[in-house]
Amino acid sequence: MKYGLYQALGMVLLVLGAQGAIRQLVDHDNAGLLGWLPGGFAASITVYVLAVVIGAVIAGRAHDARKATGN
Repeated sequence: MKYGLYQALGMVLLVLGAQGAIRQLVDHDNAGLLGWLPGGFAASITVYVLAVVIGAVIAGRAHDARKATGN
């Protein structure tokens, strides 16, 4: 069950990061959830891309571990 939760967490990070990055690329002034973050466009797009990468890694590893254990 814990791998399923890790997979869900990874997918949430992936979706939020991708949605935020696309929003930021289309409208540079709309930072979405990271509007409070200092540093402007470069800082917020970096955080969104990191969220996508970290979410994909977490979800992928949880999926592989879940398949290996047979759950």
